[in-house]
Amino acid sequence: MEEKDQNKPQTNHVDENSKNKQLEQFREDGKDQYMTTDQGVRVNHTDDSLKAGQRGPTLMEDFHFREKMTHFDHERMPERAVHARGAGAHGYFQPYESMAAYTKAKFLSDPSIKTPVFVRFSTVAGSRGSADTVRDARGFATKFYTQEGNYDLVGNNIPVFFIHDGIKFPDLVHAVKPDPDNEIPQASAAQDSFWDFISLMPESTHMIMWLLSDRAIPRSFRMMEGFGVHTFRFINEAGKARFVKFHWRPVLGTHSLVWDEAQKLAGKDPDWLRRDLWDAIEQGNYPEFELCVQMVDEADEFKFDFDLLDATKIIPEELVPLKPIGKMVLNRNPDNFFAETEQVAFHPGNLVPGIDVTNDPLLQARLFSYLDTQLNRFNSTNFSEIPINRPVCPVHNFQQDGFMRQTINKGKVNYWPNSLASGCPMMAPENMGGYVHYAEKVDGHKIRARSKSFDDHYSQSTLFWNSLTEDEKTHLVDAARFELGKVKTKAVRARQLANFHRVDPQFAAMVAAGIGVEVPIGEDSISTGNYVEDAASKKMANGQSVKDSPAVSIDRNKKEVSKSRRVAILLEEGYDYNEVMQVKEALEAAGVTIEIVSKFQGKRLSSTGQEIEVDKSHVTTASIMYDAVYIPDGEKSVRKMMGMGDALHFVSEAFKHCKAIATSGFGINLLEKAFVVGVNFADKESGKVLSHSGVVTAGADADAGDFADKFIEAIKKHRHWDREKSMTPA
Repeated sequence: MEEKDQNKPQTNHVDENSKNKQLEQFREDGKDQYMTTDQGVRVNHTDDSLKAGQRGPTLMEDFHFREKMTHFDHERMPERAVHARGAGAHGYFQPYESMAAYTKAKFLSDPSIKTPVFVRFSTVAGSRGSADTVRDARGFATKFYTQEGNYDLVGNNIPVFFIHDGIKFPDLVHAVKPDPDNEIPQASAAQDSFWDFISLMPESTHMIMWLLSDRAIPRSFRMMEGFGVHTFRFINEAGKARFVKFHWRPVLGTHSLVWDEAQKLAGKDPDWLRRDLWDAIEQGNYPEFELCVQMVDEADEFKFDFDLLDATKIIPEELVPLKPIGKMVLNRNPDNFFAETEQVAFHPGNLVPGIDVTNDPLLQARLFSYLDTQLNRFNSTNFSEIPINRPVCPVHNFQQDGFMRQTINKGKVNYWPNSLASGCPMMAPENMGGYVHYAEKVDGHKIRARSKSFDDHYSQSTLFWNSLTEDEKTHLVDAARFELGKVKTKAVRARQLANFHRVDPQFAAMVAAGIGVEVPIGEDSISTGNYVEDAASKKMANGQSVKDSPAVSIDRNKKEVSKSRRVAILLEEGYDYNEVMQVKEALEAAGVTIEIVSKFQGKRLSSTGQEIEVDKSHVTTASIMYDAVYIPDGEKSVRKMMGMGDALHFVSEAFKHCKAIATSGFGINLLEKAFVVGVNFADKESGKVLSHSGVVTAGADADAGDFADKFIEAIKKHRHWDREKSMTPA
């Protein structure tokens, strides 16, 4: 026997091939195999949860649904599986008038009461370390700390969702998350797996249209709408119920970034939206949102050509107008990000008397999933005792023990009913605030299917397309070309184009022209759900509908405001100090935030010897971080900038992004050098002020007040989209 080398370290060596063989039994590719539960039971259908009737509630006995959702909810820790990256703020909500005629929820019944709230805005797909400005849906979750308990309105900035039934949620999120083999791409849906799933799920088409629109790249959380997505119920003291949809409308209006900006901001400042929210509150520019509702009487449940329980559909405002019922003001930043923004726990089942759920199968799944997810994140059932989650009203129950338990229970009694504690805590009758679920009759066979009333995947997608302006349509087409252009599998691109063709043939043709695939016309729609004819679909056969809904368009509802807009004053030594001060004063009076931008930080001398402190240098900022640019007169200052590539790029980029730009006198030369074309400039020495396509110019002798007023008007318009058609920027 060979003698061992005593000086050589001894190891239990396993070669790579042996290791691979050991692991092989745990690998599976899923090809040519039947889907099973974790217990090996073959699955007959995984696209609809088990319900009491096609439109009835999801049944807890659906072991496949519960297993699938539970496994998904516990996949990641500790960050959220979705909505991982967020920003939060404190504030209050106050109703405009009593809503007691519609709901017995007390926080909506007294206009004199301000209810504390905490709001968390978030992206959906990315991890905690991803960028704010990616193309994505945004979460808009509000916790109302009412005197009757916590109420959570958990929504998004898009009013519809990808899927009908929550049992498909794990599949959706798996598809949009980074691929499991290489963890790529991060916070992006421009990948084969996502579009493979979407192209096979025509019910997702409506949501995809919204996601490809400007809605998916908001300018600010403060300028972003919020929606409850699902249909809920209001119940008043008399027991009368109405269906209700919730909407948050920003007082500043709804505004977006352009795609080029969004991509650049992800690199320049990945915290752009979080920083914007924080800074606005610190500066006293408190974000404000109106809470609006759409209410439908129970008798009118089937009067539309869509199902109210279908989360892939909206109720067009032309059919049911919005009723503003109150305002939310966010006026305080968190003291600690982790303790508040990260640990806040929302749940759509956190309801108060007067608000109840419906049988929407996606909402039914969320009622289970959210609580289950929080148990995984906190590893405890006591997360409601954390300060940010704790109700402001008294809490009395017999929950006990477990990790993070804060309450110190006294006495011997931890059960109900009891006599040793005089029967306390006692049950609260309905007239004393006890929560009673709405008494809805449920009758149906146990069946894994959905109502035929859900089987319309394209009508509202077409409605959305028809409602956009030509500029918005151009942006949507460009977004579709970008997303599908990243998809390597040609068959997936073609399949999605077939879906788009059913939305609008012109839209599909425009997208196809940019991705090198012919539109497969006439293919049958693919549908994975079990759709069963029922009474609901028959009642809806001749229901109300609209072909155009201006309310879904950002441009057709543009709100012109200057408050909290950011303007860069671009200058070097030798600027006109008096002009700067006059324009600066006028802008600040209009609520505009000003920053001085120069090549280097420090102080800059004017042509008459005064100094101004520079806020940002060329390397620490960019035009993408401002809503408008102002270049003051001053030959020395302007000539220096004409020789600076960064300054020229600053101006040309702002022009390309359709932002307001203003200058006077010699500053007009900088616009010409920066290739600001197709604009009628004022004569450099005249007294005129001209405003053309958001570019405001004035002669050296022009009135500074008139110049500032026209600039403010240009800022209020947010974007000047006509440049995209009529001009050729650098």
